[in-house]
Amino acid sequence: MAYDDFKSRIREGWQSTLQDILARARTLGSQAVLAFDLDSTLFDNRPRQARILREFGTARGLTPLGACVASHWSSGWDMRTAMRNCGMAPEQVEAVYEEARVFWLQRFFTSEYCVDDVAIEGAAAFTHAVVGTGAQLAYVTGRHEGMREGTVEAMRRCGLALPGEGVTHLIMKPSMRDSDDAFKREAHARLGTLGRVIAAFDNEPTHVNDYLLRFPEATVFHLATDHSGRPVQLLEAVVSIPHFWGTS
Repeated sequence: MAYDDFKSRIREGWQSTLQDILARARTLGSQAVLAFDLDSTLFDNRPRQARILREFGTARGLTPLGACVASHWSSGWDMRTAMRNCGMAPEQVEAVYEEARVFWLQRFFTSEYCVDDVAIEGAAAFTHAVVGTGAQLAYVTGRHEGMREGTVEAMRRCGLALPGEGVTHLIMKPSMRDSDDAFKREAHARLGTLGRVIAAFDNEPTHVNDYLLRFPEATVFHLATDHSGRPVQLLEAVVSIPHFWGTS
């Protein structure tokens, strides 16, 4: 399913579902665990993507890319579309794509660049609302440990609840080489030792479905922002939401 198609799953009253989860968290207190992915769930990575493409354009003398902005990344993580949106002809894109991809890989998964991320609408306030219930908040991200410093700095700059404050956890991959899918499944087992998982939030359909299969009594939320593009159908019980604004 194309990422835009998931927006059609957003139902009237999604804000109430989030409010219900906060109410349930208040009832359970520290026994409750709410899990959040970071990229495309709490953070919008498009400014980071745009910075990398601008720097590539400047380094290679590609003037259209030197003017790249976040809105050019209109099709999820598709760099080819972003480059065309910047004004490059399709044949120009194909000529430099592989080089651009290597340039991107060397920068995207670093603390230096993730500090450019901005918060999804309402994300910061919602994380504080979760902490205010007395529940445990667990950030479960495919980012690797080498990005911890930049990740916490981005959280601080964007006003998210910080790990280490109260019962707020930041669970990261040991290394960049580890599979995101395998890591997330291992992290689910760790979450189960913290308490009762009552809600989980992720943008990636595979990870969303895994949460629901592992924690069938939890309310699992899918952020209809963007994703990797893998053709995965969301399970029926998953609740799709556009952001967190107006829910805390």
